[in-house]
Amino acid sequence: MHVTATERKEALAQMVEQDLEALGARGVIMAGNAFSPVVLVKGELDEAERAGGELLAGADGRALRAALAAIGYAPEDFCALASVAGAAAEADAAAPAGEPLPADVFRWALEALDPEAVILLDDAAADAMRDAYADALVAIEDFDTAMLKPGLIAHVLGRRVLALDGFEAALADPREKQRMWAYLKRLPPASAPY
Repeated sequence: MHVTATERKEALAQMVEQDLEALGARGVIMAGNAFSPVVLVKGELDEAERAGGELLAGADGRALRAALAAIGYAPEDFCALASVAGAAAEADAAAPAGEPLPADVFRWALEALDPEAVILLDDAAADAMRDAYADALVAIEDFDTAMLKPGLIAHVLGRRVLALDGFEAALADPREKQRMWAYLKRLPPASAPY
């Protein structure tokens, strides 16, 4: 039986859609393009996000979109993932709303999105990555990189991972904002945009 490229793509898209629906039922919050090469992980939600608003819809999201565009990502290359649980659609949520996602659920979400690069926007997001990918991080020789020290790029299971230590808070301080920009410039797209 011959499977065409179109049929294969459709099957893969259906599989991802089923994963995303199942993750949503477990309380995983996501926004944007699930097929983006970069995923931005946020663990410290602002008031609007905690109230059910879209993830990274505020000033931090606008700043991140502008920064990503400036370093070469296409406008549609934007996917956000919360490392804390939202209001789950089903009673068997992975964690109560606002609590960190269990490591296996966070890892499932990141693997379902399968990005080329991951940007951890705050310490809570970095903690989630450390918990979920401890087995891969321990193989990194440089201790600071393995601990996801802000500004360093860790290579984790074929992905580039960059930790920031409080992107949203840094927007209020010009010096911190420049530091975040310097970190983000270290993570350009792996290939030139089309």
